[in-house]
Amino acid sequence: MVSGDVMYQLRLRDLREDQDLNQTQVAELLQVHQTTYSDYELGRVNVPVSALHTLADFYKVSVDYLLGRTSVKDPYPKK
Repeated sequence: MVSGDVMYQLRLRDLREDQDLNQTQVAELLQVHQTTYSDYELGRVNVPVSALHTLADFYKVSVDYLLGRTSVKDPYPKK
């Protein structure tokens, strides 16, 4: 079983690769340097909550999915 910390790292990379994006493109979306985004994927730096929201919206998944808390990709309905 994969731990939650490793799960979010894998999900960030897998979602990016599924969209045929490179780290630079996702870093631009988050307005960070590519090296910072790489650190997110490698688990060297915690992903800020605002970036998690942006990524969840961009990939059309829930933040819980990104964090490995659920295997259901569907985002929650907006209020």
